[in-house]
Amino acid sequence: MSYILGISAFYHDSAACLLKNGKIVAAAQEERFSRIKHDQQLPKLAIEFCLKEANIDISKVDLIVFYEKPFLKFDRIINTIQKTTPFAFDFFRKAIKSWTKIKLWIPVVIKNELDYHKEIIFSEHHEAHAAGSFFTSPYLKSAIITIDGVGEKACTTIGIGEGNKVTILKEQHYPHSFGLLYSAFTQYCGFRVNSGEYKLMGLAPYGKPIYKDLILDNFVTITKEGEAKLNLKYFSFDKGNSTINKEFCKVFKRPARLPDGEIDTFYKDVASSIQAVTEDFIITLASYAKEITGLDSLCMSGGVALNCKANGELIVKEDIFKNIWVQPASGDSGTAVGAAYIGWYHYLENKREVLNNSLIDQVYLGPSFKDEEIEALLGKYAITYSYQNKDVLCDTVSTYLENKMIIGWFQGRMEFGPRALGNRSILANPLYEDMKRHVNMSIKKREGFRPFAPIVLKEKAKDWFANCKQSKYMLFTFKSDMYSKIPSCIHEDSTARVQTLEKEDNPLLHQLISNFDKKTQCPILINTSFNVRGEPIVAIPKDALKCFFQTDMDVLVLGNHVILKTENTSNIDPELTKIQEYELD
Repeated sequence: MSYILGISAFYHDSAACLLKNGKIVAAAQEERFSRIKHDQQLPKLAIEFCLKEANIDISKVDLIVFYEKPFLKFDRIINTIQKTTPFAFDFFRKAIKSWTKIKLWIPVVIKNELDYHKEIIFSEHHEAHAAGSFFTSPYLKSAIITIDGVGEKACTTIGIGEGNKVTILKEQHYPHSFGLLYSAFTQYCGFRVNSGEYKLMGLAPYGKPIYKDLILDNFVTITKEGEAKLNLKYFSFDKGNSTINKEFCKVFKRPARLPDGEIDTFYKDVASSIQAVTEDFIITLASYAKEITGLDSLCMSGGVALNCKANGELIVKEDIFKNIWVQPASGDSGTAVGAAYIGWYHYLENKREVLNNSLIDQVYLGPSFKDEEIEALLGKYAITYSYQNKDVLCDTVSTYLENKMIIGWFQGRMEFGPRALGNRSILANPLYEDMKRHVNMSIKKREGFRPFAPIVLKEKAKDWFANCKQSKYMLFTFKSDMYSKIPSCIHEDSTARVQTLEKEDNPLLHQLISNFDKKTQCPILINTSFNVRGEPIVAIPKDALKCFFQTDMDVLVLGNHVILKTENTSNIDPELTKIQEYELD
């Protein structure tokens, strides 16, 4: 047996992935266990889970692979500070503490913290992104593009994956980063950098792209080779205090929106404009990748690859790439997977076997719980529940959904990556126009403009979404003219971030939606992550109980155990009902 542990840590979204003979045994983000959103610490809890899932201890791990090369990154930071002295002094003072204490000593930290005594190697950041995408894809050969803020130095790369190797052909270096450009507009519109970028994407359809030319004239030039060249006088990310500066705001003649400020038409139009630029950039980059590789398949990764609207624009342009795979955990958490594969394929030079076409098991990689564990927890808190076999369960819950009840749905292994894909989900009826606002405000406790994704039976997807293709991971949007029928999951621009579901992907959820379809003639449910604003997605049954009793959800389903709020309104343990405050995203 050969075990390889991939680790991403010390920036944001720390995670761990364990391979056994080249197959993923388990993978998880640290935040799910620590309950700290985007936790950046060494993922000791996630590693502990992975080892437990494999029924081994750390002594059985043959190789640890870290997702980037710290000395290369430190060299870039020092060079940046030198160029911006004295303006970057505060940034230097803050950064040097973490680097001298931890980041320059990562092998020592890992060995001491994990009691590990074997080999540790390092991949490059974008190499890990590329590997995490290509080696989880169904392709033996493909083009690869990665786009994020910055790794060591690279911000955007084009590469090729073939057999058991990924090779970077072209890369663009910091500070000319499209990811940092998008983050700058995230901050300008009042959202948190490295957290609120998806909000900016969700806000865009409410506006019009009237500032697109203004952005291209002032902030960024996009070349035909897919390079984003920033006008650096408008940005301050190299000084560490902010992504934008006063000159940035002067272009728009408006200050940055305060986090709790009104989102008026102006900021909606700005969001729409940078989204339009993003879509153009990704299509230009993909076109150039096609030109220099000549391949028909594309793998994508990096935080910008989670922009599902841009991905949706790309996937319908079949003259560029016929096949597109986006790594479901495209952000930094997914580099733990890529790092592990770098160890297995590049370092150990193992032969690659192509995965089959049903890849959904690559996201159901977290913990699961047995009936006796769930029942022990429910007994501890004196929760009233009923136990139902799967046929009764799906019939009962589909009736609750038909009657406009909100369901907390906790099943099987937890998903890896940022999306809840039916195992740690909140489910709701999409047929009611007021459902979107109700779930946003009363359940999720977040901004009312935020969209919800529809999960649809794949065999009926094209009846509801135009030109809908396989989209197992909510990473593409498709147009729909069905707003009058499913208003709460069609966005302002008549698109939806679709999740298509096949029976073999998740048999129980497929049966539930099929039952709902028979009752309502609608093969679709709202599927949103099981958490409230600022909270990581629930990982264990106790997390689910807390979230259930602290929100207006009507029903909680833990495996086959059905818990009704109406049957549990008195004498609930204060530990479950005490409102927990999370740092807002």
